[in-house]
Amino acid sequence: MRKTIQPLLGIGMLMCLFFSCTSEKQEEVQLTSKNPLLQEWQGPYGGVPAFDKMQLKDLQEAIEEGMAMKLKEIDIIANNSEAPTFDNTIIPLEKAGAPLNRAFTYYGIWRSNVSSPELREIAKNLAPKISDYSSKIKQNEKLFKRIKAVYEASQKEPLEDEAQRIVDLIYTGFVMDGADLDAETKKQYAAIDKKLSSLYNAFSNNVLADEENYVVYLKKNQLGGLPESFVKSAAKTAEEKGHTGEYAITNTRSSMEPFLMYSDERALRKQVWTNYIKRGDNRDEHDNNKIIAEILQLRDERVALLGYDNYATWRLQNRMAKTPENAMDLMEKVWAASTARVKEEVADMQKVADKRGDKITIEPWDYRYYAEKVRKAKYDLDSDEVKQYLQLEKLREAMFFVAGELFNFQFKAIEKGKVPVFHEDVRVWEVLDKTSGDLIGLWYLDPYARKGKRSGAWATTYRSFTSYEGKKVVLASNNSNFIKPAPGEVSLVSWSDAETFFHEFGHALHFLSANVKYPTSNSGVRDYTEFQSQLLERWLSTDKVINGFLTHQKTGEPMPKSLVKKIEAAASFNQGFSTTEYLASALMDMKYHTVDPTGIDPVKFEKETLTALGMPKEIVMRHRSTQFGHVFSGEGYAAAYYGYLWADVLTSDAAEVFANAPKGFYDKEVADKLVKYLFAPRNAIDPAKAYKLFRGRDARIEALMRDRGFPTK
Repeated sequence: MRKTIQPLLGIGMLMCLFFSCTSEKQEEVQLTSKNPLLQEWQGPYGGVPAFDKMQLKDLQEAIEEGMAMKLKEIDIIANNSEAPTFDNTIIPLEKAGAPLNRAFTYYGIWRSNVSSPELREIAKNLAPKISDYSSKIKQNEKLFKRIKAVYEASQKEPLEDEAQRIVDLIYTGFVMDGADLDAETKKQYAAIDKKLSSLYNAFSNNVLADEENYVVYLKKNQLGGLPESFVKSAAKTAEEKGHTGEYAITNTRSSMEPFLMYSDERALRKQVWTNYIKRGDNRDEHDNNKIIAEILQLRDERVALLGYDNYATWRLQNRMAKTPENAMDLMEKVWAASTARVKEEVADMQKVADKRGDKITIEPWDYRYYAEKVRKAKYDLDSDEVKQYLQLEKLREAMFFVAGELFNFQFKAIEKGKVPVFHEDVRVWEVLDKTSGDLIGLWYLDPYARKGKRSGAWATTYRSFTSYEGKKVVLASNNSNFIKPAPGEVSLVSWSDAETFFHEFGHALHFLSANVKYPTSNSGVRDYTEFQSQLLERWLSTDKVINGFLTHQKTGEPMPKSLVKKIEAAASFNQGFSTTEYLASALMDMKYHTVDPTGIDPVKFEKETLTALGMPKEIVMRHRSTQFGHVFSGEGYAAAYYGYLWADVLTSDAAEVFANAPKGFYDKEVADKLVKYLFAPRNAIDPAKAYKLFRGRDARIEALMRDRGFPTK
């Protein structure tokens, strides 16, 4: 079974991609502040974040002081009287801002994992200040003049490969952010950025508020069809919320999806579904429609200052797709096949409903429920039966096994209390080289949902690998929203959630396997960075994982071959649904960013665009516009949500290399090439070139179509 789309990278990671996060010791500007969030990390492993000293009262001051310090460093670089060189301009720029980057690490934790009304107020205050700070760097004429001089010199006398790559990336980034504009236009550009920063923050807060404020409480007589493990978790959640004796269905995907799949209560399914898809669209104080309209207008105005016709054209120039037309071409090829498959799936579900005497027509809140009935009838496959073999802890052990086989990594649990964590649920492991015993990094795991934690799953780094000043210990983190089991119970997850777990671990392995010199080499190309993580999902269904780690929660017996065969037979089941709901969001993202947004009404535009595309009425976008945080809570995935599909073309193509290798998915020779060309270089090599080094050619779409059971012609 394959899943099309995975959730966001963490806010900390996004900040690092934008601000070139490092953890290097300051040299030029002395740290005089006593703020604990700015201090150099102490303790073992090259120093670790002092999560035990995080106090919200220190946050705003830390960010403000950190920004002031980095701006002083930037002035030193910009005002250097020596002729610009890589060593006196680019290297100091890579080093700059270590205290600020530490503060942003804590800020990212608060925003993603332990948010609160107080934090949201601080974030609201900081957003315009961070924008001003960013503009002062991007629009520093003396700094850009030096960067441009280094770039132009490198075009005549190229630097060594990685140095040349980061010079190209830094120069292009500054140009794309308006560094070449005249003074007056720069002011307009900065003013737009400042407005956008506040809007992004407001958008995120509104979605989180709707996730927290809409909870459905069930009585005992409303539990029909729900698995025992889900009922126990719902009871525990209700008790924590002061509703002892009831059962809470929270407004998050991890709670919504299993409820819609199993609940026999159609009216309640509709209520839970409606709460979820209406996040940010309830015409109240948390409504996001006006915010979206303003974001689109401002983005369009900003890129117009740079001479671009639309935001998408500006955004994609340094991505693998290069142009909106190329991205649309790929999506449209898959869209026709996926929507055709939806018609077949709906017909199958309607037959089941009719046979049961359920006098209904399939609606969006019915899709998961009747799809599960079809799965049982067509493949004799019961998702709850599969779930009994998917224990969270055993899945973690399976991921460690795969990392050992492919990357030669060994994971060793760290005793509680040795490394500070920000919540009691977080655990930490050492990551070692199995052969040499050398320390590679630490892996933090924060698996469970809780109030103040944004929904979804993501990966982030607290410190990335670099070697230009000595090798750094990587600090990587995975964060999920699995429902915490009741006391004495084990955490069981769906096959889809197990894929997500492997997926996000793939991001962590990408961080941990890095072998680059400079911080900028750890930046990402959005339609490529999901490839490595999507590829790792493939190991979940390998024989060694199934036979060694997918054991029954009660009997301890491995998953029987008969059940494995059913899973394999149903591998492309429901691909119409999963592909279409994802593509609807990706196509909407691109449409939003290629039209004139003047006077746009998001709800109307969404409806009209999807109708024109032929969106099946039984499905909604995976992320409706008003809750589309990938696109409207920042710019990481704006006009780039197609990137998951682009990356999955690479994934399917690369997976066939393993499938056809002498030793399959554990073939050492292929694994070594994978690490060498596709994981270790990060962004030190152009992604298209890196993939060709691995594959011997460009990726082809046919493998993707075969994976999803779609026609290849």
